[in-house]
Amino acid sequence: MNDTPANQATSKKTLPDAQTVTSVKHWTDRLFSFRVTRPQSLRFRSGEFVMIGLMGDNGKPLLRAYSIASPSWDEELEFYSIKVPDGPLTSRLQHIQAGDQIILRPKPVGTLVIDALLPGKRLWFFATGTGIAPFASLMRDPEVYEKFETVIMMHTCRQVAELEYGRQLVENLKNDPLIGEMVEGKLIYYPTTTREDSPHMG
Repeated sequence: MNDTPANQATSKKTLPDAQTVTSVKHWTDRLFSFRVTRPQSLRFRSGEFVMIGLMGDNGKPLLRAYSIASPSWDEELEFYSIKVPDGPLTSRLQHIQAGDQIILRPKPVGTLVIDALLPGKRLWFFATGTGIAPFASLMRDPEVYEKFETVIMMHTCRQVAELEYGRQLVENLKNDPLIGEMVEGKLIYYPTTTREDSPHMG
């Protein structure tokens, strides 16, 4: 894993809807996460997604939909992505560093939000790979623990190393000053693998 800290200097915004990358972490040779500045006017609900990207070779924005992995109260925006060697966007996005700029359209949308969840005692999240991103946002939202007695996060990946993003997220939640006490005894994390031996396979 490799952490890239943000530079203290603020980059001059030159791209349309530009936001500055504040940190990048490469979890494996196929997975990485990054954080960017949040537009002051951006309001979103945990679980929503936005369009982000870079300028294409043709001078036009190359955009893709990305779930926001950070909760609605976070001062920055976090994203979790796979690296596709020949992907039009991710082949370039995987090389961003702190201080670089990305394009972020400030129009969040999506239906995987707290308001859309039916009442119940237990809330189940099922995700594979980077599909954990919207749940990473919801798991860090206090309202989830106010509405449900138990939250179960089922996360499946091929290799053990690919589970590290989710494992660290859950571990950090226990010590979070905002919701650490709410999470205690309520959040159950169940990671599994499909190709590499681990305590839980399948």
